[in-house]
Amino acid sequence: MSILINENTKVLVQGITGRDGSFHAASMLDYGTKVVGGVTPGKGGQKVGDLPVFNSVKDALSEKEMNCSIIYVPARFASAAIKEAADNKIPLIVCITEGVPINEMLYNYYYVKDKGVRLIGPNCPGLISPGKSKAGIMPAKIHLPGNIGVISRSGTLTYEFVYNLTINKMGQSTCVGIGGDAVVGTGYIELLEMFEKDPDTNAIVLIGEIGGEEEEKAAEYIKANVKKPVVSFISGRSAPADKKMGHAGAIISQGRGTASAKIEALNKAGIPVADCPSQIPKLITEKSGVS
Repeated sequence: MSILINENTKVLVQGITGRDGSFHAASMLDYGTKVVGGVTPGKGGQKVGDLPVFNSVKDALSEKEMNCSIIYVPARFASAAIKEAADNKIPLIVCITEGVPINEMLYNYYYVKDKGVRLIGPNCPGLISPGKSKAGIMPAKIHLPGNIGVISRSGTLTYEFVYNLTINKMGQSTCVGIGGDAVVGTGYIELLEMFEKDPDTNAIVLIGEIGGEEEEKAAEYIKANVKKPVVSFISGRSAPADKKMGHAGAIISQGRGTASAKIEALNKAGIPVADCPSQIPKLITEKSGVS
């Protein structure tokens, strides 16, 4: 099994006629993802490759079945795209777009929950269940089917860790990039719960970074609720204390959200923290015997 997406996932691409939308739609198709079409207002009736383009999600649903929508639109249109997918009850919405204003995301967060659907992102690389399906921009060739779940706030770091898992023949069940913004649709705790329930996930890698308190909260949740082995990494250890670093998610306030605070919380929960990506396979083996 896997979480969130599998070989039966049917994907709609919002913003399919744009540069990124068309490129990644083709990449997902090449991987074997069941991409059913795309949406660009005003361009209904056109095609991108062999994929039909619709004017709206509603129009697409009138002709195609789908259970996932992935959003590649400019930031100023992202909230409207999220709401359109949610209004049409698409169960899984993945927003790749970077730069969605935080006040809009606060509204979007509760909007999608009220509609009973799930949002991954924004500002994320999406997710992949290796050998089954990918919805996003993750480089498929570095992934290997297996039993390790990966959750990460960082896109590029995700690839580093997956590569180190794969070269050590440690395949992945599902890899999820939750996004690095201060407000995202789905966080660590929800995904930890899913991986804990997934019979084909034997261990979990949690990749965090400075800013916010999500890793500290995840550590508390793991200690109380997760029986599967969890190993971790926190980036930003060398960030100067008096500097503002990175994106909106990397905000440190009153001593909380620092790398040291996160590492301390994880260690107290019995979760080993790697110093670099190459240490993760060894930590997994030591923690669980998974190889």
